[in-house]
Amino acid sequence: MPKSRSKRRRYQPPPKPRPKPSPRWLGPSILVVLFGGVILIVLNYLGFLLPSSPRNFYLFLGLGLIALGFVAATRLR
Repeated sequence: MPKSRSKRRRYQPPPKPRPKPSPRWLGPSILVVLFGGVILIVLNYLGFLLPSSPRNFYLFLGLGLIALGFVAATRLR
């Protein structure tokens, strides 16, 4: 007796490999970089870094650290 169409074998592609999980140190390092950037900006504007007025260098450094934390967070699995 011939097999019906529904019972014929169909090609199934092999399953996609699962990506490797992130190292355990990546999560805490993201938090350290993010909070480090925020603390740097706050200390800059409170005047604890230099006795003179706030510097743009520390503002950009803090924003760069925050951006680096966001980029690292997108790589977290």
